[in-house]
Amino acid sequence: MKTPFVTLEKVNEIEKEFPTPFHLYDEKGIRENARRLHEAFAWNKGFREYFAVKATPNPYIMKILQEESCGFDCASYSELLLADKVGSKNIMFSSNATPDEDFILAYNNGAIINLDDFTHIEILDKLCGIPEIISCRYNSGGDFGVEAGNVMDSPGEAKYGFTKEQLIEGFKILKAKGAKQFGIHAFLASNTQTEEYYPVLAGMMFELAVEIKEKAGVELNFVNLSGGVGVNYLPDKKPQDIMKIGQGVKEKFEQIMTPAGLGDAAIYTELGRFMLAPYGHLITKVIREKKIYREYINTDACSVDLMRPALYKSYHHITVLGKENAELTQVYDVAGGLCENNDKFAIQRELPKVEIGDILAIHDTGAHGYAMGYNYNGKLKSAEILLCEDGSFKLIRRAETPQDYFKTFDFSEEFKF
Repeated sequence: MKTPFVTLEKVNEIEKEFPTPFHLYDEKGIRENARRLHEAFAWNKGFREYFAVKATPNPYIMKILQEESCGFDCASYSELLLADKVGSKNIMFSSNATPDEDFILAYNNGAIINLDDFTHIEILDKLCGIPEIISCRYNSGGDFGVEAGNVMDSPGEAKYGFTKEQLIEGFKILKAKGAKQFGIHAFLASNTQTEEYYPVLAGMMFELAVEIKEKAGVELNFVNLSGGVGVNYLPDKKPQDIMKIGQGVKEKFEQIMTPAGLGDAAIYTELGRFMLAPYGHLITKVIREKKIYREYINTDACSVDLMRPALYKSYHHITVLGKENAELTQVYDVAGGLCENNDKFAIQRELPKVEIGDILAIHDTGAHGYAMGYNYNGKLKSAEILLCEDGSFKLIRRAETPQDYFKTFDFSEEFKF
């Protein structure tokens, strides 16, 4: 069973100042998890985590991660601005179908540009020139799995990356154009639930690094394993052991990279979900109940605040705060007020008896929670609040207002509000 990192008493204290719904983040958990990751890869002297900004684009959260020696992986102009505002000097720019202005900003900000396509070499060269440090994204094609018959994802259907042939030719061109340090990157599966994913991916990437050295005359300075290390959203599964994962990558490194003379290469990761998902709750209040063909409890949050269940049918555990030990006697659909029938946080979920006014903590929303929100139905995005290590709390993003929603309209002539 999942245990919330906050009590009903603390939420009641927060709610006196900031009404529900809101996203709540656990600073202590975030810091401890970042330290575990660095410990797991401490064997590699150049290791760096480039946190995937898209998962939780909040400068306060990013500052915490920066203090824990993390860099940032950005995928857009706005994310580059955000990383720069935080003051980071460790930025990876991984984008696809990249606009000219994004390339230029990444180049000017000193980000490591991770090219997504062979044609981007010429585009970047014409826009800015080829920087001394450059990376290319690899797509292995076909299906990817950790063992025969176990397909985790299908890179051959993905829009990202170079083929192997393009990669080798691309590195030859980049070297001829003046690049001096090189890296490769691959993201072949999402939210994996096995500790074998990273070691298997690493083995494939390390073998590719050796081939690139032999065929392109380029010795890679870093290998970026990207993201994909998952979290267990279900309550009956243990979290993945990052120490075991790090040891598995180390074994592959020593088997493949070291004998090939590539033992000085750095390992980079680009984790978002793993870094933050378990350390966020969506806190929401029950405001209505309904009994028709099913029994519903309706909250003041909706898919605007967390769209993963609506989009992916994803499971997020729900705790009724103050009733953690109560018997699960009822079956509910837990729904928001959006005019879409998939606006449900849970379907036919066993919970304790729920009353209007009860507070729910929806678990594992620290990544791809607030970030994926939108404004359909004119719904406004909620606040983000940090639960600090010392037990205090602070607002790190205020809730949207109707004025925010209307701000991009021009009401100067025809319309008045």
